[in-house]
Amino acid sequence: MTAKVNYINRQEGFSLLEMAIVLTIVGLLMAGLIPSITGQIEQQHRSETRKQLDDIQQALFGFAISNGRLPCPADGTIPTIAGLENGAGQEKTSCAAGANGGVLPWVTLGVSETDAWGRRFTYRVTPDFADAVNTNTYAGCTPSPTPSQSSFALCSKGNLNIGLTAGATNVATDIPAIIVAHGTDGLGAFTPTGQQIQPIPVASTDQGDNADNDNNFVSHDFTTSFDDLVVWISPNILLNRMVMAGKLP
Repeated sequence: MTAKVNYINRQEGFSLLEMAIVLTIVGLLMAGLIPSITGQIEQQHRSETRKQLDDIQQALFGFAISNGRLPCPADGTIPTIAGLENGAGQEKTSCAAGANGGVLPWVTLGVSETDAWGRRFTYRVTPDFADAVNTNTYAGCTPSPTPSQSSFALCSKGNLNIGLTAGATNVATDIPAIIVAHGTDGLGAFTPTGQQIQPIPVASTDQGDNADNDNNFVSHDFTTSFDDLVVWISPNILLNRMVMAGKLP
């Protein structure tokens, strides 16, 4: 009777070898699933951020129609009470000195502060498109008649350029404003704490061209070394909408 009980007890559990085999199999299955899950999450983040960028474009067009100008950037280094355009004076007669680059003024525009990865959007604007209507400037442009409800004219041109790679021939020029989401690695982007994610890519690289605070940007499909998402305000669309709204003659 005792021998029978001992035999039954020995059949009730897994041996250490069996447990090791089971754990190995589970580990292999998980190892195969993790890259797939990670890829799906990243694709979801990119799709969500693309949607945000589309909304931002429309918000910028709406702001221009309502105010006769594009907004100045916000200061990305401010961790609190942030998100307002960094302009000079109550009427934003001009962007603050040297502040035509920064982060998107999300409070001013009423859009999300961060992309799907939790970083602020980089935003740069041509100064002539962001000064106040009553102090408007037209670099290299002589409008006739002079607009009375817009800080820029039909002959105004942006000073921002977009290439397929850093230093390459531009595929888009005379852009009034550009918005950048810095992708998965976020290098060069500002966080809600006001910190810029390091290291900032070398300026001669594609991602570096989008983080070096100058007038040249890069936009192309995702690669292992480029995960930025870039959109811009088309001058033709902006001017057409201003004409349709009665802001430009």
